[in-house]
Amino acid sequence: MSRHECFAVCTPGLETILAAELRGLGVRPARSDRGGVSFAATTRQLYAANLFLRTATRVLVRVASFDAPTFAALEREARRVPWGEWIASGTRVAFRVGSTASRLYHTGAIAERLGGVVPGEVERAGGEGDDESSDGAAAGRQVVFARVVRDRVTISLDASGEPLFRRGWRQATAKAPLRETLAAAMILATGWDGSTPFIDPLCGSGTIAIEAALLARGMAPGRLREFAFQRWPSFEPGTWASVTGQAASAARPERPVTVLAADRDPGAVRATCGNAERAGIADALDVRHQSLGELEPPAAGAVGAAARSAGWLVTNPPYGVRVQAGRDLRDLYATLGAVVRRGFSGWGVGLLVANAALAAQSKLRLAARFRTSNGGIPVRFVASLP
Repeated sequence: MSRHECFAVCTPGLETILAAELRGLGVRPARSDRGGVSFAATTRQLYAANLFLRTATRVLVRVASFDAPTFAALEREARRVPWGEWIASGTRVAFRVGSTASRLYHTGAIAERLGGVVPGEVERAGGEGDDESSDGAAAGRQVVFARVVRDRVTISLDASGEPLFRRGWRQATAKAPLRETLAAAMILATGWDGSTPFIDPLCGSGTIAIEAALLARGMAPGRLREFAFQRWPSFEPGTWASVTGQAASAARPERPVTVLAADRDPGAVRATCGNAERAGIADALDVRHQSLGELEPPAAGAVGAAARSAGWLVTNPPYGVRVQAGRDLRDLYATLGAVVRRGFSGWGVGLLVANAALAAQSKLRLAARFRTSNGGIPVRFVASLP
C-alpha cells in the first residue's frame, strides 16, 4: 500500500481545527506548523483529505527531498524524481519556488532547471515564491512547489488543483465575501452538530449558513468539484470510487435541520438563495429579508425546529476596515447584543471580529477561540458557551 508524506495547508490560526479534522478521518497528524499540518497518508486517505477537509486550503504531497548546493546537483537529483507518476506528457506545469539561506538563491533559475526535467509543458519558468497557500493552481494545471532551505530541496506536488475553499457552488457574492474554509472553521470551533438551530443574521452571500447546512447533513465540501490528483498518471479510479461512495453513504441530504440566514440587503438574500440552490441544500435554509432588530429564534415547524430550542448564532459582522456598514458600527454591535439578550437566552454566540472595542459594544461575554486573518485583516473568532 502506497504511503505519502503530505502537508495540508490552511490559513494561519486554523491549524488546531484542521488537525482535529484529520483525526476525524482516521489520519494521525505528524506535526502542526504555522499555516498547515503534516501527515502521512495512504492513497485513499490522500483522496479523502481533499474531498472531506473543510478548513484546508490545499493538500500537498512531498515527492522528493535532496541536497543541492549547485545547479548541477539540482538537475541530477531532479532527474531521479519519478515525475511520470504525477505529471502526464502535455500537462501544463507551473512552479512555485522559494529559497532561504542557500547557495541556489535565484528562484527563477531554480524553476527553469526543474522545468527542464519534468514531462509536462512548463507554463512559466520564473519562480513566484513558495507560498503554499497561494492561489496558483487553476483547472488543468499542475503546480509544483520547490522549497530550498540551507541547500536542502523539498519538492511537493499540489494534489488539490484549485484551492479547496472553491467548493463549486458560490457564484453570487455580496460585499467582502468570507472564504468557505474560514466559515467552516467558525462552525467547527463552536462544536455545533446540526441537532439545534443555527442562525446567521448578517448572512451576506450565505457562506456561513450554507457551510453549516452542509456540515449538519454530512455532505462532503468537495463533492461538486474536481482535483488535480484525478489527472495524475498514478490516479486510482477504483480507490476514488470507493472514497466518493463512502461520502455518498455518509451524507444525510434529507436530515431535518434548522439553519436561518437573514440580511437586510435584498441582493444578499438573492445571492444566498442562489448559492444554496447550487450547493444542493436550499431546502435546509430559511432565508429571510429582514433587519437585525427584527431577528427572533425560529419557531416550531421551521425546517424541523423545536419550539424556541437554544442553538448557535454565528456571524461575520462588518469590521469597519474595508466595508462601511452605512451606519455607526457601534450601534450595529450594540443592537446585536440587545437582540441576543432579549430573545436568545441560552444560545451560543460566535462573532468574527477585527476590533475588540466594537465587539465590546455588544456587551456579550465572548472569549477568543482562534485568531487568524480574513482578506489580510487580522481577526479573532470570539464565542460564548451555549
